[in-house]
Amino acid sequence: MKLLEERIMKDGQVRPGNVLKVDCFLNHQLDVELLDEIGAEFKRIFGNDGVNKILTIEASGIAIACMTARHFDVPVVFAKKAKSKNIDGDVFTSRVQSYTYGKEYEITLAKKFLSPEDRVLILDDFLANGKAMRGLLDVCKQAGATVAGIGVCIEKGFQNGGQELRNEGYKLASLAIVDKMTDDGGIVFRAQD
Repeated sequence: MKLLEERIMKDGQVRPGNVLKVDCFLNHQLDVELLDEIGAEFKRIFGNDGVNKILTIEASGIAIACMTARHFDVPVVFAKKAKSKNIDGDVFTSRVQSYTYGKEYEITLAKKFLSPEDRVLILDDFLANGKAMRGLLDVCKQAGATVAGIGVCIEKGFQNGGQELRNEGYKLASLAIVDKMTDDGGIVFRAQD
């Protein structure tokens, strides 16, 4: 998605350790117009896949999922990173290793929100090694839900998460794939259709 790549080049910041900060428009301060365009693009890509629910993980994926859900006219559910007192009833859980925070945590989703009748579009802001995505896929498997597709705003193509998911047969669409980042701020995107 050219619009997203241009915004990354304009406002993204490359930090040591292959960290790409996009907090001024995607996952801290939100550019709602850009998010709406992202949602429209995910609808274009997955619109014929029978999606009836969008799943993400808190917190950065929620805004992307909500703006996309407007285009699909379906609900959003998100896995929580910490079990809270206001989750009642039975839950699905999975362990996730966070690349960004360098720690493991358990994600939780109330069972009443995901079932075998659901065709799920999983969305997130980043895909690197795919650990968070693996947790969401595990939750879908526990629920018996069908994964209709996986949408990611920014994939770190130099890490293995995206290729592994594609090799396993998932329909994965990344709107911007970064093939290389340099400590002096350089970013190389993979050419896409």
